[in-house]
Amino acid sequence: MDFFKNWQKKPWASYTIATCSAVLLYLVFCHLPQIWNALGRILKTLSPVLIGLIMAYVLDPMAHFFETRIFRKIRKDMVRRALAVALTIILVLLLITVLMVALIPQLISSIGGLITNFDSYTSTLQQLLYQLSSVAADHDVDISSATQATGNFFSLVRRLLPSSLEGIIHTSRNIGNTVFDYFISFILAIYFLLDSNRIRGFCRRLLVAVLPRKSFQSSLDFWRRCNKILIRYIGGDLLDGLVVGVANFIFMTICRMQYSVLISVVVGVTNLAPTFGPIVGFLSGAMILVLVNPWHALWFMIFTLILQTFDGYVFKPKLFGNSLGVASVWILICIIIGGRIFGVAGIMLAIPAAAISSFIVWDFMDGREKAAKTLSENKTP
Repeated sequence: MDFFKNWQKKPWASYTIATCSAVLLYLVFCHLPQIWNALGRILKTLSPVLIGLIMAYVLDPMAHFFETRIFRKIRKDMVRRALAVALTIILVLLLITVLMVALIPQLISSIGGLITNFDSYTSTLQQLLYQLSSVAADHDVDISSATQATGNFFSLVRRLLPSSLEGIIHTSRNIGNTVFDYFISFILAIYFLLDSNRIRGFCRRLLVAVLPRKSFQSSLDFWRRCNKILIRYIGGDLLDGLVVGVANFIFMTICRMQYSVLISVVVGVTNLAPTFGPIVGFLSGAMILVLVNPWHALWFMIFTLILQTFDGYVFKPKLFGNSLGVASVWILICIIIGGRIFGVAGIMLAIPAAAISSFIVWDFMDGREKAAKTLSENKTP
């Protein structure tokens, strides 16, 4: 230790550190693609563990609720935690089973019917577009370019789609490894949930050993605020997607529209992604319905605009409250940056990332202002 202290006092030490840092930074930028690929391989290898941690983090509030409310009279902590985790896993598996039994057959049937009848749908739509083009030409309006672009678009979609339902089944076999990884992640999540108290205790002791007392308390407060934002956002976002999907299904069922299950699932899932997600669901549902019945597509678009307006200005503010109040432009910036770097995960976590970074900046500014105010008061005679 004395050697390092004496070495740091040398006059050439700062120049040496600066030169080595510059060389290291230069090497990093020169080999950035290789470093990025290496990080990608590491993340791919560790993905089951990371996904398991995420699953455990999402399920932990439910397990904590059962532990503190339902099984609170049980004295032994390990037994109480094990029962809470077991009940959580049973409910999750029951929910997954119900969703699979209720949705999977209808989704497969809807996708198969859409692919089978795609040619007839597109031909009917193209005939309608040509009729509109001829009517527009009679009134000296040229929409032939739009008609041709629409036909080219659906021809491209037809080439991308499998030729039959067997093609979909054959393609689905390629996701076997992914399903296996998620199964392993789910098993790991159970172990993480069972040992959550021990993991928290280890992390707390590690922070106590590494950080000074004042920094430890501030770090603990910081992680508690981050955890509150993430849990509130994840729970609210899942509930919001479920409500939007169910409302869309009820409307399409009442109006007797085709592919109600498929479109409602797409709308509900895409609604989880902020800003751009509802737009994707809106366009996807409209594109499917316009092939079957253009009038249904029109009513679907009107209803979706009303539903998304209500969701964005009434339901979500009530659901999230003021805990995630962030400027819209900052959310948009986080969505773009997160999507470019982390893909779909970056888009879905853009709002909590914007909220966390926002309160970090505001806390830093408040601290600087308080320090400056204290300094000025001390200088005042």
